Amino acid sequence: MNGPTEDPRDYLPLTPAVFHILLALADGRKHGYGVIVDVRERTAGEIRLGTGTLYTAIKRLLGQGLIEEAEAAREVPDDEDERRRYYQLRPLGLRVAQAEAARLQRVVGLARERELLPAEAGED
Repeated sequence: MNGPTEDPRDYLPLTPAVFHILLALADGRKHGYGVIVDVRERTAGEIRLGTGTLYTAIKRLLGQGLIEEAEAAREVPDDEDERRRYYQLRPLGLRVAQAEAARLQRVVGLARERELLPAEAGED
């Protein structure tokens, strides 16, 4: 890809780590450690992002305009580091995450057609 583009398909396919970062930010702004915890919990520990992987991906996502740094929406509690950076999806990032989800849905459909996965409930 040569420079930023507004077509979400130009960013696909996403790596699993990047897709899970976008999923974590889809329900609101989070700081880096919050993203790590969210991904670990949502995947039941199947995907564990290291800080190096996370911050390398965040730097790239910022550069691509898919996410942006956000102000903390609340006062920082005494036990939390006020230097934490919060991130949120930009509209293009949301469209890219949606396009990736649709792409994966098509892949799952192909796997079902070839009987690699069981049919969805209600299908014959």
